Amino acid sequence: MSATDFSSLPLTSELLQTLNDLQYSAMTPIQAQSLPAVLNGQDVIAQAKTGSGKTAAFALGILAKLDVKRFRVQSLVLCPTRELAEQVAEEIRRLGRSQHNIKVLTLCGGVPSRFQTLSLEHGAHILVGTPGRVLDHLQQERIDFSELSMLVLDEADRMLDMGFQDDLKAIISATPESRQTLLFSATYPPQIEKLAGSLMQEPLRVTVESEVQHSNIKQQFYKLEGTPREQAAMLLLQQFQPESCVLFCNTKRETHELYQTLKANGFSVLALHGDLEQKDRDQTLVQFNNKSARIMVATDVAARGLDITALDMVINVQMAHDSDTHTHRIGRTGRAGESGLALTLVSHQDDYKLSLLQDEISEDIHLLPLPDHAVLQQPPAKALMVTLQIQGGKKHKLRPGDIVGALTRNDQIPFDKVGKIQLQSMWSYVAVERSLGGKALQILNNDKLKGRSFRARSL
Repeated sequence: MSATDFSSLPLTSELLQTLNDLQYSAMTPIQAQSLPAVLNGQDVIAQAKTGSGKTAAFALGILAKLDVKRFRVQSLVLCPTRELAEQVAEEIRRLGRSQHNIKVLTLCGGVPSRFQTLSLEHGAHILVGTPGRVLDHLQQERIDFSELSMLVLDEADRMLDMGFQDDLKAIISATPESRQTLLFSATYPPQIEKLAGSLMQEPLRVTVESEVQHSNIKQQFYKLEGTPREQAAMLLLQQFQPESCVLFCNTKRETHELYQTLKANGFSVLALHGDLEQKDRDQTLVQFNNKSARIMVATDVAARGLDITALDMVINVQMAHDSDTHTHRIGRTGRAGESGLALTLVSHQDDYKLSLLQDEISEDIHLLPLPDHAVLQQPPAKALMVTLQIQGGKKHKLRPGDIVGALTRNDQIPFDKVGKIQLQSMWSYVAVERSLGGKALQILNNDKLKGRSFRARSL
């Protein structure tokens, strides 16, 4: 039996069977180094980049210690963004599906708190949320942490960057001192070290180097030489024709301006930045993940912790302010063993950033010329799919099968032309091949789901 086999761990047969069913073949480095200590009840500081398998590391620790018969809050996971919190909660539910009657509740901003209050009144085993909303419920005395046995801080460095330090202190002070604490962070700056020192007892420190994770990512650097960044970005997009690509900018203004330029030039593009309302952020991510848009322009804070899968390429339209952020950006591509491509635009003003980055990269950085402007003569490619929004969701007892059944009934739309389906509380989203979007919309507006009529629209 290998040391990286999950069967080498003291996990229940039900958990091991679930891991096997989900095709978790072997532990990733962060899991192999941290899980034995986590399962032994030890405090752990784990430094690893996004995509390293850290969520499963603490999720398995939570599930292994959970007493389902004790209907009290036993574990709390704090995350910097709503998107990451929902991703973590979903992973815990997936891994814990063999343990009956587990209740995992997400507590995040951007949605009405009254629904969360009702759920809290009915109780929960595991809470996953953002510091601001968790603290709000705590101060309203809606949460009891007296039986909390495990606290997880996920992407702790980003929570501090976003100004959550006081909220974290207030939440932690309400938890039992006897709890086990796990801290996961992509970087380990002094403020993280200080935070760990104040809340952990003789923690095990685990570090997984990023070079191993990004060995399958090819990096290329392009010299601007007077070409406007917006035009340079279009040249690269037309040259490489990615099916899915994230373009990183350093500010919300730059993100919005690049989005407008790309859209005006016919590109299939979305924008993600801090000024968007939560419902607009949700719809942006749904459309990008289900291939209804090829390109997303984003800021670093907006893109941190997002569950973006199968990303072909990343373009750093502006160089990141530091090497850690650059590493995080390019780590969005090349996941799960797939190859990835990361392109970076460089101007004379970036010489200092480039020299710092060169110190972190084993290979020499060579600046390449931009593609020939002739590539702009061809029209940008359209997205493969279109997203339809249905005014009904989990609250209306809708299931993915109801939507697929309505669309494919009597061979109206072939099954393989229907893409991802995502259900939310009050809304559902379905991706359909672009050429069939109009027909699918007509079906959904004229047919019935669960015996009821629901309105649908194209995003």
